[in-house]
Amino acid sequence: MSASPVTRLFAERATLSRSLRLLGSFEHEQTDPDLFYGAIARDTAELVDDLHRADTGRDLGGTVVLDVGGGPGYFADAFAARGARYVPVEPDPSEMHAAGLSVGGSIRGSGLALPIRTNSVDVCLSSNVAEHVADPWRMGEEMLRVTRPGGLVVLSYTLWFGPFGGHETGPWHYLGGEYAARRYRRETGHEPKNRFGRSLFPIRGSHGLQWARATENGELLAAFPRYHPRWAWWTVNIPVVREALVSNLVLVLRKR
Repeated sequence: MSASPVTRLFAERATLSRSLRLLGSFEHEQTDPDLFYGAIARDTAELVDDLHRADTGRDLGGTVVLDVGGGPGYFADAFAARGARYVPVEPDPSEMHAAGLSVGGSIRGSGLALPIRTNSVDVCLSSNVAEHVADPWRMGEEMLRVTRPGGLVVLSYTLWFGPFGGHETGPWHYLGGEYAARRYRRETGHEPKNRFGRSLFPIRGSHGLQWARATENGELLAAFPRYHPRWAWWTVNIPVVREALVSNLVLVLRKR
């Protein structure tokens, strides 16, 4: 499952030039996070707006967007520019203040037990968080719980066997997460930010697809590679191939 009616607007924007532009920003994730997350924020807001408009016929104006694992709130301005009320949830207080941003309405809480009322948000987003959670599908169920019936859940995560699966420890993660972490420590003199088995887990594309197809609380509308051009979306449909080539999988579900 890759293309669907809910992706028709985003598919027009999923070009090779967009992919190359985002790829160029990835190298700045830790050296210049403002540059990296600024580009990702704008692209994410456009992605969610495209999905919402394709599904409902309306833009994000007036909607409540809950961002699970929102960190310091890099996405706030991008969603506010589209008229949405953006609410980030983040369990780590140091992450919440890492960028020196002030986002009104920020909530400290775990994605595994969201401190949010059931059926209370229009869109629930999680961007590149599931690979950092030991039980990501429990988080997925929580995202569905807090979303109103008919609302959208957009869950995007990095696949372990893709080129960015090891984050800063890659590409050595292909030889094992512990080996990659030890090598990183040996080369740099400090622990990686994303520590295998503690804050980074070997999550696969098949895991997310199995959960999204089986959950009774939502309907899977689309699954596609987040950063690939439209003509490469076929990779999601091929087992084994998708684990190496998809890199980052987007699951779009409608709350039942």
